[in-house]
Amino acid sequence: MSDTDTRDPTSLRTPIVAVLGHVDHGKTSLLDKIRGSAVIEGEAGAITQHIGATAVPLDIISTIAGDLVDPDDFDLPGLLFIDTPGHHSFTTLRSRGGALADIAILVVDVNDGFQPQTLEALDILRRSETPFIVAANKIDTVPGWNPNEDAPINDTYESQSDRVRERLDESLYEIIGNLSDEGFSADLYWRVQNFQRNVGVVPVSAMTGEGVPDLLTVMMGLSQRYMKEEMEIDVAGPGVGTVLEVKEEKGFGTTIDTVLYDGTIRSDDRIVVGGQNEPIVTDVRALLQPRPLAEIRTESRFEKVDEVSAATGIKVAAPELADAMAGAPVRVVRDRDVDEVIEEVRAELASIAVDTAEEGVVVKADTLGSLEAMADALDDAEVPIVRAEVGDVAPRDVSVASTAEDGKQKAILGFNVDTLEDAHQRAEIEDVEIFTDEVIYQLIEEYEEYVEGIEQAQQDTILDNITRPARFRILPDHTFRQNDPAVVGVEVNSGTIQNNANVVKFAGNEPDRVGQVKGIQEQGEDVDEARAGNRVSVAIDGPTVGRQIEEDDELWIEIPEKHAKILEQELASEIPGDELEALNMYLDKQRSRDPFWGK
Repeated sequence: MSDTDTRDPTSLRTPIVAVLGHVDHGKTSLLDKIRGSAVIEGEAGAITQHIGATAVPLDIISTIAGDLVDPDDFDLPGLLFIDTPGHHSFTTLRSRGGALADIAILVVDVNDGFQPQTLEALDILRRSETPFIVAANKIDTVPGWNPNEDAPINDTYESQSDRVRERLDESLYEIIGNLSDEGFSADLYWRVQNFQRNVGVVPVSAMTGEGVPDLLTVMMGLSQRYMKEEMEIDVAGPGVGTVLEVKEEKGFGTTIDTVLYDGTIRSDDRIVVGGQNEPIVTDVRALLQPRPLAEIRTESRFEKVDEVSAATGIKVAAPELADAMAGAPVRVVRDRDVDEVIEEVRAELASIAVDTAEEGVVVKADTLGSLEAMADALDDAEVPIVRAEVGDVAPRDVSVASTAEDGKQKAILGFNVDTLEDAHQRAEIEDVEIFTDEVIYQLIEEYEEYVEGIEQAQQDTILDNITRPARFRILPDHTFRQNDPAVVGVEVNSGTIQNNANVVKFAGNEPDRVGQVKGIQEQGEDVDEARAGNRVSVAIDGPTVGRQIEEDDELWIEIPEKHAKILEQELASEIPGDELEALNMYLDKQRSRDPFWGK
């Protein structure tokens, strides 16, 4: 955009388009195809390669889309495609509380359907309320497909055999069904009347370019029809943008790749950038754009520009940027009070701040937006967070996690970040678990499985140390020894008899301790326990048969009140049904005497 551009303050900016979807469904190749077609159609100079974004002007879109787009119908200048930094989490990057992208393309492989990252991307689109269309990619891989390079979808669809069309239709309807399962009403794009209420599905091939004209047409139409007002910007006003990536550049130090979505930024501006601790106030040293393809051989990959206007991707070189954060706001100060701008940035960062608890897990993520998405998802899973920050897992995160009182919270969940070597070593010493993944809900699932494992182990340990309930009967004619210890044959009616447990006999509802189990034999072999239904001989130290106990007596294992309480309140689902039955009968007897026993 030239410096002499003096359009009125309501000049329209380019809509910002994010492309997202599962890892190998063709996001990058689709962007490359759009970029490639644009370069072929336009003179090489017509396509401006931005930092982290590709601008495709309206006249080029119109050339690619052919009859589908009449440039006179549009007053938006084109589309700005953001090249997501290798990751869908990027869609959670923000602009003033909304998503940075005005509109999104969700790429789904027509043969592979919905995958974990597809669902995650949908979740992010739902949360950020970003309008989107679905590109059903790889139609050229439908068996028997007859490709027509760069043709609109209807033309190429008509030229396929009935069999191929049926196959494609089947896959497309499956995608529409999947969208419906996720709560989105969807249809093939040419059947959609209202794109605000229904999601349009556009069949495309990133390889052959089929359907790409339709994709660009729908994107332009949607933006023009539903977003024109949001695209009105104050072109001369101070620039507002979002940090995409913080990068070291040879000769420039730390730089920020930024998408500017309002106003202008100049090479002598003072800016305020969201930092890890405080907003950073600094002066622009240089605004850098990639050199045009023709000049790529020159020394530097970048050329300096004096000024750029929204919407654009630009690299800003300035001092003090080491603590800048991906996803944070960038604002030009110009003729405003610098403290006021600092407050604006602080307020914007605060709206993204994650609520932390006194106790919980440590969370790290690659951008502010993905940190926010992580926090939302953990909140849904009822997992508390003690600390949440942007950046790789570092030793100090391990220190924080190691102080958790609850062993299950001695954990760090890292989304799309690396773990520094010394943090790994520290975690091993401190016994802290580190989980990392590139899909939010898989990361949370891994953590939940880990917690489940710990809880199960805890239950097992408790069970090992708790007296198990049992009710059993002395069989008639099965007294093998009368006393010291008494040895009798018994049948276990319910529960589990274990060695060393105390034995009681109830007189009415009064329990009377008669002795202790000192040995269990089944068919002449010593065993540790006897389960319901078993007939075994038991040595009981204490009583004499014929005095304290008789043949045909019903005996019980004595359960300490504290154990009864744990069994009833915490372990009822962990013990066999017959053991629970013995426990309940035992509790009934005790509680008819003392209603609060074991409560």
